[in-house]
Amino acid sequence: MTTRTQVRLQPVSREDVERVAQWLDDPDVATSWYGRDEAGAPIHIGYQPHKMADAPPEDWAEAFLSPNRRVLSVYTSDEGHVGEVQIELEEPLRNAQVFVLIGRKDLWHRGFGGTALAHALDIIFGELNMHRAWADVPEYNKPALIMCEQLGFALEGRLRGTRFKDGHWYDSVVMGMLAEEYTRRKASGRVPK
Repeated sequence: MTTRTQVRLQPVSREDVERVAQWLDDPDVATSWYGRDEAGAPIHIGYQPHKMADAPPEDWAEAFLSPNRRVLSVYTSDEGHVGEVQIELEEPLRNAQVFVLIGRKDLWHRGFGGTALAHALDIIFGELNMHRAWADVPEYNKPALIMCEQLGFALEGRLRGTRFKDGHWYDSVVMGMLAEEYTRRKASGRVPK
């Protein structure tokens, strides 16, 4: 697994958004994320990458400077921009949903997603003082499920028929972690550094 010093989260640039749009044009990347809509366009959460690269400043601010959603680019020391992390806050409940996309297929299964997720958990539990973090993972994305389990997420349930892939509907697996669980795992060294 990669070390945390090799991966950093930083504010999104217009060039980053253009790369996200290109990554999502790849069917494998789009499927690992949220698939495609009825018109065949890749589905993205929080904003539309294909439209955002040239968006006016007010639309950019709405997408990337919202107090309820943090969108951050995933950079590595050797590979540059490799993905995106989003944190959607549910303030009254002190919950945060986390999304991780590693868009560079040539870098899948190298630990970048898990390390980016660990950084996001630091933000969620440390900086934002949330009580719970959770992820909604398609049941067919086995690497993402394993990544969440390795970081200490617990299975909380299933959402039936939420993801469409290859002509079939699949369930989503809801994985969650509480602040005290993350604190214990971090103290024991079971979180990437």
